[in-house]
Formats: sequence, C-alpha cells, structure tokens
Amino acid sequence: MIDSRVIPVLTATSADEAERTCRALLAGGLTTVEITFRTDAAAAAIRRASAIDGLTVGAGTVLSVGQLHAAIEAGATFAFAPSTNEDVIEAAGEAGVTFIPGAATPTEIDRARSLGCSIVKIFPASVLGGPAFLRSVSPVFPDVQFIPTGGVTAENLTDYLAVPSVLACGGTWICAEPDLIEERAREAANA
Repeated sequence: MIDSRVIPVLTATSADEAERTCRALLAGGLTTVEITFRTDAAAAAIRRASAIDGLTVGAGTVLSVGQLHAAIEAGATFAFAPSTNEDVIEAAGEAGVTFIPGAATPTEIDRARSLGCSIVKIFPASVLGGPAFLRSVSPVFPDVQFIPTGGVTAENLTDYLAVPSVLACGGTWICAEPDLIEERAREAANA
C-alpha cells in the first residue's frame, strides 16, 4: 500500500492543483500521496490524482464513514485519520481498504491496536516529543508500526526515519510551496 517512507500530505483546493502537485511529486521520486479531507475539493483531487500512472493515492483527515466512502469512490487506496474512530475502522474493513487511525497517547495507541490496527499515525508528532516519544512507546507496542505526522520537516525527517518502528513519515512541507515541490520531493526521497 505505502511504497515510500515519505508520504507528502496535500490539502488541495482544486483537482487541477492536485494534479500539478502530484506530477511534481512523481518527478521528484515520491510515489505515494495523502490528500486530506480539509477542503471541499478533496474527493475531486483524489479522483484526479488517482488517474496518474505510478502514483498511490490515499485520503487523509478521514473523520467519518461518509468521508471514507467518498475517498474510496474517488480512488483512494488507503486512508488516514488524526484520531481513532471505531465506526470508520469497521467501515474500512468491510470495504477492504487499509485505514490508519491516529493517536497521541499510549492509551490511544493501545485502543487502535485493540481494534486490529497494526499501523498507527502519531499526530501531532513534534508536539508529542518527536522521535524520542516514538522510541519510548515502541518497546511497549512491539507489534505496532508508526507513521508520524505533524511537525515532520526536511530538517528532522532522518531522525524520525531512524526509529525502527517508523514505517513512514507524513509531511506537509513537501507540498507547501508550488515552485519547490519537485525539489523537496527529491530531497525527501533521497532521505
């Protein structure tokens, strides 16, 4: 599902913007993108990005079963959330789509784990303690892999990726400036 250790996080305002951004990400060597449900353009952006050959597209900030279904219908192959919603996890299982819930505490990590999730998004990672937090919780949950987002930057990316339980990192910095997307994608892919 996730074929890159770095997942750009895109909040697109239009399908055209999503396509331009995703083509730049691919040109820079990143093949996975998370498009968030933070705008009304999310489903159209996912649909357009999903049509790009060689790109794996997931949905982010999926907070409801309705958003999950909209993401799947648009072509998303996985979904993220900043929190753990049992209804969304169940709906994703029924649909056969990987859903990665979010957590910010050991209790929340354990809850996601008890619901059958072996990959958990840690959000907001930098506020929680960054790589040090992940190194602390990893021995307690050896059967869980983590995808930290929220405060992951070009400067601290390798620190996060050095934590053995980190499957991948999500980052908004890659898509933040349109003229730098391909360059930032290349740097992230090389990390």
